[in-house]
Amino acid sequence: MLMGMTGAVATAQVAHPDQWPKAKSRGLVDSSTEARITALMKRMSLEEKVGQMIQADIGAITPADLRRYPLGSILAGGSSPPIGSPDRSPAAPWIATSRAFNAVALEQRPGHVAIPLMFGVDAVHGNNNVIGATIFPHNSALGAMRDPALIRRIGEVTARETAAAGIDWAFGPTLAVPQDDRWGRTYEGYSEDPAVVASYAAAMVEGLQGKPGAFGIQRGQVAASPKHFLGDGGTTDGIDQGDTAVDEATLIKVHAVGYPPAIDAAAMTVMASFSSWNDAKMHGNKTLLTDVLKGRMGFDGFIVGDWNGHGQIPGCTNIDCPATFNAGLDMAMAPDSWKGLFDSTLAAARAGTISTSRIDDAVRRILRVKMKLGLFDAGRPWEAKSDTIGSPAHRAVAREAVAKSLVLLKNNGVLPLKASANILVAGDAADDIGRQSAGWTLSWQGDGNTNADFPGATSIYAGIAAAAKAGGGTATLSPDGRFSTRPDVAIVVFGETPYAEMRGDVRTLEFEAGDKQALALLKTLKAAGVPTVSVFLSGRPLWVNPELNQSDAFVAAWFPGSEGAGVADVLIGDSDGKPRADFTGKLAYSWPKTAGQFVLNKGMAGYDPLFAFGYGLNYAKGATVPVLSEVAGVDASLANTSLFFARGKVPAPFSLTVDGGVQRSAVDSATTQEGAVQFAWTQAGTARITGPELALVREVNADLNLQITYRTIAAPTGPVTLSLGGGKVEIAPIVGASNGWQMLRVPLKCFREKGGKMDAVTEPFALSATAPFTIAISDLRLATDPAGTVCP
Repeated sequence: MLMGMTGAVATAQVAHPDQWPKAKSRGLVDSSTEARITALMKRMSLEEKVGQMIQADIGAITPADLRRYPLGSILAGGSSPPIGSPDRSPAAPWIATSRAFNAVALEQRPGHVAIPLMFGVDAVHGNNNVIGATIFPHNSALGAMRDPALIRRIGEVTARETAAAGIDWAFGPTLAVPQDDRWGRTYEGYSEDPAVVASYAAAMVEGLQGKPGAFGIQRGQVAASPKHFLGDGGTTDGIDQGDTAVDEATLIKVHAVGYPPAIDAAAMTVMASFSSWNDAKMHGNKTLLTDVLKGRMGFDGFIVGDWNGHGQIPGCTNIDCPATFNAGLDMAMAPDSWKGLFDSTLAAARAGTISTSRIDDAVRRILRVKMKLGLFDAGRPWEAKSDTIGSPAHRAVAREAVAKSLVLLKNNGVLPLKASANILVAGDAADDIGRQSAGWTLSWQGDGNTNADFPGATSIYAGIAAAAKAGGGTATLSPDGRFSTRPDVAIVVFGETPYAEMRGDVRTLEFEAGDKQALALLKTLKAAGVPTVSVFLSGRPLWVNPELNQSDAFVAAWFPGSEGAGVADVLIGDSDGKPRADFTGKLAYSWPKTAGQFVLNKGMAGYDPLFAFGYGLNYAKGATVPVLSEVAGVDASLANTSLFFARGKVPAPFSLTVDGGVQRSAVDSATTQEGAVQFAWTQAGTARITGPELALVREVNADLNLQITYRTIAAPTGPVTLSLGGGKVEIAPIVGASNGWQMLRVPLKCFREKGGKMDAVTEPFALSATAPFTIAISDLRLATDPAGTVCP
């Protein structure tokens, strides 16, 4: 027995379908289509049927592999590149990749039944894998709009730009109802309130797919995949892929509310969740996947897994898991494990471990979706419409969404600004489209992007500058806030850096805990007597009381995406200061009063937010905010689990020590005076960073790396060993050949393969040498960017 988050006793992980809401897929089943499927399946071999049930990632399969392994689907993971091109590519390489795989799948050869593939991507806020695409605000922003009609239009634009890149399946919308804001995927949820999520579910599905019975890739529509079924937003302590320990009633009334309207709107696929319900992995829960989703809710499409999610079921591995198919999963996402999973699933089918009827049901559902989506029909007219990607009309929809999602938290009379004013635009995110777009943008975690990767997009600064110019004013960009002529007002743009699932999990809601750079900038401007407007970028509400106190106005801009001009549309009035547009956004998430209010949701016992759910000021009805307490209530060092050295210091809770013949001193980095640490060996010794125990198993599986920015001052004269968690690699040949500041990225799996224990890491960095050697290090952290990784 487990205690649920509501305080009620959570019974075992067996669902009772009669307690769940009813729904019914529309437009997916008809006699003509079913007859075509039956005739096709009679021609298919068992190998071809099993192949339909497995999906591989383009980074781990080639088109030629399909001649031996007739898989049913290909996906492009968040950082997987199209064939022969970089991962940051425009539409053409993506179209070529899709066509290359389908060309083999549709070959006319003896003994082969030609069946088109489904090509899926995480198009979660626009077709965010493709250079030049329209990037919409993330879902936590869209929830603030309370505008289902605009959500439908966003879905339509996303579908057209996805189809125009040769892709026919979008893994969305996310229908999670985040309950603990420490969860790194909170920004993928529309709201903490189930009613807001439910109001958007059907609209987004219809936007992506079209109305039931009137969908097709030839119309610029793609298959939707509501996710993640079920309870992904309710995991204990907000831990991604964790356990949702609630009773069945809570699972129904909080976490399941978006699925009936999505199914009624004819969602073609549903993605299973990594998470568990009362310790039972969703990928193996037959009572929910089969009895509830396919039975009670009448879902006629197919259920797809998440990235090797089947391998997390007890008794399963990534390459062997009959249990997931027997539970009701129809297609396993086996990105890099597809070959082994194909072989083991085929063996299980031959042995009867997976019944013929279960296999036929899965294959029928998959073929049904492919037929209804028009994949068996000739013609892909949208692939000739590459100019639709990032078109002015589409960007206008995104710009409207940005403006409507802004939430005004504080305004002491400074907003709206006169367009004729002399405006200083400060902050490290002011002119950074990657920062404002965040995770799931061109790369999985959204890192490594520059403004050059966003042709046609507009940074927040650029939008402000255009509005000021049109009104006879000026806007000067100064990230550090310095100025020679005193401005009339400063707009400071700051906030969270990009992240996605897993690395986005946090342990405190305090913004910039222990390293308050934005606060220092705000204090400097306040001391200079400059009225200041804060534009805060985040995927979730965070404790920002100190920053609020230093701001004359404070705007929650969330992660607005590629159309930064939408911010200026509301902040900047005309030349006389009359508003051009008002604030309409209302909080879809409650805003914390302390950094420890992790679970803070409308209607809960003891509900005591700083700004309640639904709060949002406007110009017609303003209000001031009194001076707020600056006591966070949570140890700031808890925030840091991945940054070991930066800007000349080792951040808490980590510490640096040296022993033996190692001398340590502060030196300049490439950009900052005394921004690096120099280690000089005169004889054998070790420099090491230690800290609290870190569990890095998920990070290893997600291909994260230890990233070191360094400069070799005196080449090693003997072995140099780099270790993490006890796993050691030899790097003398690498650091000995360097010149100037360099970056070394070593995958965590390399340390595991060399004996590292990743479940309890207390020493995330140790550098040992046995002979004279000198090196300077300016940055040391866990990172996600795979470019240039090396396993020495």
